[in-house]
Amino acid sequence: MKKLILLAAMFGLATALTVKGAEAKENWDNLCAKCHGAEGKGDTKMGAKLGAKDFTDAKVQADIKDDAAAKAIKEGLKSDDGKTLMKPFDQLSDAEVKALVAYVHGLKK
Repeated sequence: MKKLILLAAMFGLATALTVKGAEAKENWDNLCAKCHGAEGKGDTKMGAKLGAKDFTDAKVQADIKDDAAAKAIKEGLKSDDGKTLMKPFDQLSDAEVKALVAYVHGLKK
């Protein structure tokens, strides 16, 4: 009986993690890809204009700190002269932001 309960709990956790991953991919596709590109290379017209970083680059990934990335997603980014570089996505829950940060880390090649 204990094995059955443990197995059910593990299956539930795996399902939840898969859903979180699917939500992060969907959020990426809907909110981020138009600038950062589908693969995270920043190779879109808008990404080039705004200086989007190549998230597939290991050196870029090494500089990404989770708390700073989460703050950028929630609050957006502005240049030194006040120009909006990335609009805030404050409609995302903390869990969605965390999953999106993990998704960005997963873009590293």
